[in-house]
Amino acid sequence: MSEGGFHVHGAHEHELEHAAEHGPGLAQYVAIFTAILSTVGAIVSYQGGATQNQAMLYKNEAVLKKAQASDQWAFYQAKSAKQHLMELAMDVAPRDKADFYRTQKEKYEKEKKDIQAKAQQLDEESRKADERSEETMHPHHRLAQSITLIQIAISLASITALTRRRWLFGFALAAAGGGLLLAGMVWLS
Repeated sequence: MSEGGFHVHGAHEHELEHAAEHGPGLAQYVAIFTAILSTVGAIVSYQGGATQNQAMLYKNEAVLKKAQASDQWAFYQAKSAKQHLMELAMDVAPRDKADFYRTQKEKYEKEKKDIQAKAQQLDEESRKADERSEETMHPHHRLAQSITLIQIAISLASITALTRRRWLFGFALAAAGGGLLLAGMVWLS
């Protein structure tokens, strides 16, 4: 400490006194800025992943419904073939058997209508699930752009801390603002 009124400061003490007199420096601002941006970036990244997963679930549902509809259309074709066979059998069968084949033909005709309705319903469900997938995926693109701008801002802030070029921090702020604006647009819509 001091003897005889003479006091020697260490480098650390001098830095603390300087910080107390002049406030936080550029490095502290950059550190706080990057910590906040990293947190926001993690939230945006999570949201982007969640929307992508939801879009994939809708797309899977669309594919499943389309496959089920395809199965129904194949079943419809099989019933149609049987119906045509019954029509042919009515024409060539003896009269006492013709009524049986007519009854079978009418049965297949009714079954085809039910199958067709089910196939059309499944096609419509597939189309709606595909639309939901597209709608869900749209915000994902904005969130991906947002996280890209946030990552650029963090990189520019890091370069600012290393080079002590304050003008770079302005670009970091602009990139962060753009990223936050894009994320805000998604969350508000």
